[in-house]
Amino acid sequence: MEIIKHDDQILSIIYRDDDWVEGLNFITPNNLFLQVGSWWYPKGKKLDSHIHNDFDRIAKRTNEMTYVKQGAMRVLLYDEEKNYLQDFILNEGDLAVFAYGGHGYEILEDNTKIIESKNGPFVDVTTDKTKFKG
Repeated sequence: MEIIKHDDQILSIIYRDDDWVEGLNFITPNNLFLQVGSWWYPKGKKLDSHIHNDFDRIAKRTNEMTYVKQGAMRVLLYDEEKNYLQDFILNEGDLAVFAYGGHGYEILEDNTKIIESKNGPFVDVTTDKTKFKG
């Protein structure tokens, strides 16, 4: 697992397919707006049934997680001032969490399939995002 920071803020957490460990492993720190974890259990493992309770949480920005199910994509990272910092490639089975700064994507293979997850609710593109040329 790789954590990319800029000015002491997490820009991205990269969790490669070979980073998996058995059991429950939370990839993100507890104080991040988005919580991402991996599960690796043997057949027959039973997890407690549960309901998530209503609980007010305050999130000042949207965090995002992408998982590459098939194919590959390049991720470009930017700081809060939209300055390019670095890029990396996510391959099949890899995921990345994005907290602060900016990011852009370039699909590298035909038929690439990505799962994206964000905290919600989604308002609209203008309210939720500031787009810029990368």
